[in-house]
Amino acid sequence: MAGASPNGHRGVTFASQDDLPKLPIPELEVTCSRYLEALRPLQSSREHEDTKQAVKEFLKSDGPSLQERLKRYATGKTSYIEQFWYDSYLNFDNPVVLNLNPFFLLEDDPTPARNNQVTRAASLVISSLAFVRAIRKEELSPDTLRNTPLCMYQYSRIFGTARVPTENGCHIGQDPNSKHIVVLCRGQFYYFDVLDDNSDLVMTEKDVALNLQSIVDDAQNIPIQEAAKGALGVLSTENRKIWAGLRDVLTREEGSNNADCLGIVDSALFLLCLDYTEPKTGADLCMNMLCGSSEIEKGVQVGTCTNRWYDKLQIIVCKNGSAGINFEHTGVDGHTVLRLASDVYTDTILRFARTINGKAPSLWSSTSPDPAKRDPESFGDVNTTPHKLEWDMLPELRTALRFAETRLADLIQQNEFRTLEFAGYGKNFMTSMGFSPDAFVQMAFQAAYYGLYGRVECTYEPAMTKVYFHGRTEAIRSVTQESTDFVKTFWGENPPTQKVETLRKACSKHTTITKECAKAQGQDRHLYALYCVWQRAVNDEGEEAASNNASLGSNGFSSPVDAGSEHEHEHSTVSDALPGEEAAPSQASSSRPSASTASQQLPALFADGGWDKLNNTLLSTSNCGNPALRQFGFGPTSAEGFGIGYIIKDDSVSICASSKHRQTQRFIDAIESYFLEIRRLLRLTRRQSGSPHVRRAREAENDSGKAGRMKSRGRVLQGAANAKINPSGNAIDDAAEVSDDDGLGGYGFFDAGMLLQALKAGGEHPEGSGEHASTSRRNVGKKLRLAEY
Repeated sequence: MAGASPNGHRGVTFASQDDLPKLPIPELEVTCSRYLEALRPLQSSREHEDTKQAVKEFLKSDGPSLQERLKRYATGKTSYIEQFWYDSYLNFDNPVVLNLNPFFLLEDDPTPARNNQVTRAASLVISSLAFVRAIRKEELSPDTLRNTPLCMYQYSRIFGTARVPTENGCHIGQDPNSKHIVVLCRGQFYYFDVLDDNSDLVMTEKDVALNLQSIVDDAQNIPIQEAAKGALGVLSTENRKIWAGLRDVLTREEGSNNADCLGIVDSALFLLCLDYTEPKTGADLCMNMLCGSSEIEKGVQVGTCTNRWYDKLQIIVCKNGSAGINFEHTGVDGHTVLRLASDVYTDTILRFARTINGKAPSLWSSTSPDPAKRDPESFGDVNTTPHKLEWDMLPELRTALRFAETRLADLIQQNEFRTLEFAGYGKNFMTSMGFSPDAFVQMAFQAAYYGLYGRVECTYEPAMTKVYFHGRTEAIRSVTQESTDFVKTFWGENPPTQKVETLRKACSKHTTITKECAKAQGQDRHLYALYCVWQRAVNDEGEEAASNNASLGSNGFSSPVDAGSEHEHEHSTVSDALPGEEAAPSQASSSRPSASTASQQLPALFADGGWDKLNNTLLSTSNCGNPALRQFGFGPTSAEGFGIGYIIKDDSVSICASSKHRQTQRFIDAIESYFLEIRRLLRLTRRQSGSPHVRRAREAENDSGKAGRMKSRGRVLQGAANAKINPSGNAIDDAAEVSDDDGLGGYGFFDAGMLLQALKAGGEHPEGSGEHASTSRRNVGKKLRLAEY
């Protein structure tokens, strides 16, 4: 059963998996209609007529047959898009840093005394391990959206996983029994066990802090030249094929020291990166969490960019305790990692509260036995003393390390980051004015961009589709005819009421599209799947689908469900044939069809310029966050565009924008100016239309007739008679409507703007999940002497 755990019993985490509906395949005509609607404001009249003609031809010729092929392909699959989705990720050949991996910047620990590096890091590690334990024991409460259960599959793919490059693409390896973490400090690698075989913690927070302090002490005594020579993490920033070749060098001798060291890194639960720097500004903090800093000292790279390993989940902690998460998200979206970040942050607070009051609540339904009170024999085969991995630096590795670092430094210098922490108002004000907060902020991006450049550009925002089995995201296309009318009206000489009215229409349209996309009724994923079906038919028409990996998930992972599940599916690539489809007689040979074959011709819709335009995103945006996060972001998706991560809080909006030096600060300033101006217009039009909302309690007070003697004393303050003031000094409404933004999906691959490259990518990647065999590692590395703490 899909909800069953590997050990055979059913827990709460995956209990609803069997009941989740499959991702629906939209009707072809409806998808094409949405496609035309999404392109209309982005095209000239002539371009749009050409696209309409291409769509008409597609619906008459290739479209219906491709739709039927897709439906046959989806039979028995977990999702019609999932395999194509993972192929797009894993065949991506450019460096993942700044291109794929996003970041979260956590809020500081609310207890100032705990905001130092070792204390904060130890606290985050312990809370993360509690999260690991809850998943493995299936005690993690399921995600829900308005009481509807969401797919929890991705949670089984957060820990112990690694993106492993090969000559023919990447695969995802996972050690489901991983019980150690790897710590990076000044580019040096250390590891120690943190869990026993029952997934219970074997170390207290103080024990972890002692280990981390020993690691910091050891790393800082290494001369910078020597540290740079062993900072192998920088190799994970290379082009994937180059990195694959270097991994072959590391593992060419089975059982060698380098092979064992690499296996320890790949199979770790996660990486903890201890940085020696203290970034001062929000922009510097965001850059540090996304790609690290580049700083040259005496000709040597001493920035934090070498203190990373981008093929795995990383928790990053600066010297001053500022912390964040950088994640490889082939198998997980931002919404999933946001739950991790939120629960970890919450648990650090609750654990501190329990040191004050032992009856303070816990986030977990059960907790590990106190390691300090356990019989040491009960831990089993664990090694909690930190060891330093000492790589054998072969000549080709030393050369590759040097050039990888200089290329990474170039890449970092080519990008810039700017942040806006707008404290003027937030969700409360937006909803009190009758707007969806997400739609409101999306229109801010549109208005700011139009104000700078006088045009609208293709914009992307993900909507979460985890209400479906193995759902990921659907693409919201924020530029609509209504949004275009609004930005033109806003920047024109028009009365405030007209500007606000067009804003309401634009936001309403955006909300409607968002709801449709959350129901998997967008156009992007469907059309991409049809394109992949066509490509598969052209490349390998008539070939039987591979069946020797039936126990593997369609994303290359071993399945979180038992092998007897009805949801079994193959690990295939774009070039695999459609299952159950017999070869036509003319295609029985192994040779490719001739160019004159009808199926070889690119369908009209995909040959039209509109397809390229829709897949060339200039404003890649994503709404992902809650009060546990200070910022969220990712790199720019194109040389001409911006990457915009944003968090809408009750009384503020946090934005991190990135670009390849395209006046990012000016764009951020334009967004802030818009926020202030639109608030002025909203207040002005509200005053003209009538009195503002009144709080319910004051309504009752006004309707109660004569007040009591004591309540009638004193002078009523005029400002308080009509409004409530929040800490930022803005009038808000307690009766604000519930937001419709909970279904927004966070960051995913298609947010990264790599779809055009995925469409053109060819080749296969290896079969199998690449799960790591258990490694005997007790004697790998140098044992550290524990410091007094």
